[in-house]
Amino acid sequence: MSKKTIIGVILVALVSSIGTIVGLCVALSFDAKSVGNLARLIGAMKFIESQYVREVEEDSLVNGAISGMVRSLDDPHSIYLEPRLYNQLKTETSGSFGGIGVYMGFRDGGVQVLGVIPESPGEKVGLLAGDSILAVNSQPISEIEPGEVAMKIRGEVGTNVELLIRREGEEDKTYTITRDVIQVKTVAGKMLDDREGYIRISNFSENSGKEFKNIVQELESNGMKGLILDLRQNPGGVITSCVEIAQEIVPAGTIVSVIKRDGEKEVYTSNLQQPKFPIVVLLDQNSASASELLSGALQDTKAALIVGKTSYGKGSVQTVIPMFHDDGLKLTIAKYYTPNGRSIDGIGIVPDVEVDLKTPLQMSRDMDLNDFEDTQLKMAENILSTQLDAGKILFD
Repeated sequence: MSKKTIIGVILVALVSSIGTIVGLCVALSFDAKSVGNLARLIGAMKFIESQYVREVEEDSLVNGAISGMVRSLDDPHSIYLEPRLYNQLKTETSGSFGGIGVYMGFRDGGVQVLGVIPESPGEKVGLLAGDSILAVNSQPISEIEPGEVAMKIRGEVGTNVELLIRREGEEDKTYTITRDVIQVKTVAGKMLDDREGYIRISNFSENSGKEFKNIVQELESNGMKGLILDLRQNPGGVITSCVEIAQEIVPAGTIVSVIKRDGEKEVYTSNLQQPKFPIVVLLDQNSASASELLSGALQDTKAALIVGKTSYGKGSVQTVIPMFHDDGLKLTIAKYYTPNGRSIDGIGIVPDVEVDLKTPLQMSRDMDLNDFEDTQLKMAENILSTQLDAGKILFD
């Protein structure tokens, strides 16, 4: 095709779209640069539609353009959601869904298992926190947008998905996992002795706040005087549920501040006049997002001591924005800050007492559970016992 022909096609495309461009520019108060960029975008789309070697759907071009915009952000937590992905995502925090029962984190272009739901298909085949996912159904992770990985793993109940897994010290292995309905009960608790209670929160879903309150009441009725709060392998979840729990145990004042790019701030607070009991929090490198929010608030307000390993370091906030064709954007819109103004994004929560984990949580499938002791939990028990004996929370 000659240069004149190409120029002619572009001019025709631009002229035919000028009404649309002008209308959008007026509605959105675009400046000259934005007008030029919009003209480039529409011109490219029209050129492809008219000259590409085969016919293409306009919707496909628009979807690809939006997806490319989001990819250019270089943010693994932001993604364009085509209708199929958007509908799947809407079920993510509903309490039950079709999947394999694992929580994942994204870092340095890789995908890591942060936690495995008890009695889920993932646990039954032997997946462990810390496993790296290399491929889904033979498609390398490098070819999949991070936000789409979970969507590809989810699917119709009763169907299979294959994951290529890398585990430290072992050869890469492919796991065939049958999807099932995942019922998510996020909070569980028990008494460790006649005064120490233990609560584990696996993630924060819509019902976590209510579950936590009920279990605390039950343990208090059984004589609980101090609490070990286990947030290890907790990947986060619904921030409002996390705040509900924080309001039960974080002293009056700021719990977390969510700050947008323009400085707009949303502050979540607690009205709790005084903590009911000393708390020791367990964290590990797979504790992320809302679990870091809660532990950061407890640490800053000196309402708890943190035991374990430095957490994952996801301090950003995403929102799902519905669009116009049953699609949407999952977009990072803010960062959250602890009561003392700390941003933990890329940093994590550093524990007050660092303890390595030599426990079933990191062992391979052929090890005997009875041969191991949860060293982090043991340290937490010792610290909490000291707190209770002293009648207060002790800091170095």
